[in-house]
Amino acid sequence: MLPFKRAVRPLVALVLAAVLAALPAATATAASAPSSGWNDYSCKPSAAHPRPVVLVHGTLGNSVDNWLGLAPYLKNRGYCVFSLDYGQLQGVPVFYGLGPIDKSAEQLSVFVDKVLAATGAAKADLVGHSQGGMMPRYYLKFLGGAAKVNALVGIAPSNHGTTLNGLTNLLPYFPGAANLLRATTPALADQVAGSAFLTKLNEGGDTVPGVRYTVLATQYDEVVTPWRTQYLTGSNVRNVLLQDLCPLDLSEHLAIAVLDRIAFHEVVNALDPAHATATTCASVFD
Repeated sequence: MLPFKRAVRPLVALVLAAVLAALPAATATAASAPSSGWNDYSCKPSAAHPRPVVLVHGTLGNSVDNWLGLAPYLKNRGYCVFSLDYGQLQGVPVFYGLGPIDKSAEQLSVFVDKVLAATGAAKADLVGHSQGGMMPRYYLKFLGGAAKVNALVGIAPSNHGTTLNGLTNLLPYFPGAANLLRATTPALADQVAGSAFLTKLNEGGDTVPGVRYTVLATQYDEVVTPWRTQYLTGSNVRNVLLQDLCPLDLSEHLAIAVLDRIAFHEVVNALDPAHATATTCASVFD
């Protein structure tokens, strides 16, 4: 075994041990968190909001913790809101979005069908954070999702991968590191800029016809870097930098999805563009 592998394997084990050690507290948080009425399968979309909204968490997220801010925000504005867990690794509860992304897209497909069947809606709107803003594009492009989705809103999405501020560029200098990353956490490997998964996803164009795309980015993103790579190209795309709306917004990668009401306001604008209102720094009080 290469010396690097001997050094890295204990490190991976240590990281997983630290994650598992935190599970009781995290599990308690998720279990005791108020749902605020989302994932209510008796909810029927209204004439004002005719499509259910499916929230897609990011890497290491889950269907509750990622959406404690946005789900109630949408529910209180009359939307039928649903969220799923995907990308589970065996033996690792609570922290999801780690499995192969193409398989996670299959889980999303099943979940959207379930939501449409329960609500009676013809199409859904998708809102995802980080991996959850990018992964649905695989569903739209390769799994027939375009016929079932009206709009995709990506919050700090990893649409073209990440360099982690250049750290991923060091992988080739450590023999076996990329293979170890793929073996232990496939979704992380899939999101490295230039990965085979991303090459397939983005080949032939970023978008598919019939779906509206919105990307919400923050210049302070420290996870999906460079942040401009989050943007999509296409005639049916709207790319938004939060600091263009409110220069005082200091949200980074996690905060933009968890507690940023300026971003939340833009999500609502993307879901209902016919009734959109200007997003400003004052939107934090909306």
